Amino acid sequence: MQYVIVPVTPFQQNCTVLWCPETMKGAAVDPGGDLDRILRAAETKGVTLEKILVTHGHIDHAGAVADLADKLSLPIEGPQREDQFWIDGMPMQSKMFGFPPVRSFTPDRWLEDGDTVTVGNLTLDVRHCPGHTPGHVVFIHRPSKLAIVGDVLFQGSIGRTDFPKGNHGDLIASIKERLFPYGDDIAFIPGHGPMSTFGEERLYNPFLTD
Repeated sequence: MQYVIVPVTPFQQNCTVLWCPETMKGAAVDPGGDLDRILRAAETKGVTLEKILVTHGHIDHAGAVADLADKLSLPIEGPQREDQFWIDGMPMQSKMFGFPPVRSFTPDRWLEDGDTVTVGNLTLDVRHCPGHTPGHVVFIHRPSKLAIVGDVLFQGSIGRTDFPKGNHGDLIASIKERLFPYGDDIAFIPGHGPMSTFGEERLYNPFLTD
């Protein structure tokens, strides 16, 4: 699996364009905004986008989903259904955070823990990791030892849990029980900031060390 990270929105959210090198078919993961930059990144790499993947329903991750889906007639997969209230509230989120007006959307496929998604010839695991939001999902490509974790986990930190339906205990359990078992050598792209590995965070993240 190959990928390029495209920071989008004033929140510098890490949108990931990932693709299958055999087919050059790809997915935009968390297209939160700055659609032209995302499309340019895909075009520069010769990637044909075939779907949109969404980790959770916050505006900096999902604000441009509806526009991208309409523009290229792409299906939307994710997040898990518990995030529907965040997606339905997208217009309100745009006012709250000072974003341009944003439309809500209905995913073509809600995802559940243990599902898989395909991109070209690639298959990624789906893990439901509630805590930051109740319907947050994470995508993991085991052969590449790479995860896209949204706002569940960061280098040296974890996702906020003070949003509606956030839950600190759920977040810690999601990380320790659903992500760390994949192994210390899994690198991850967080929703914000630099990449890290599950091993680094298991050993040194102050929110996760026992």
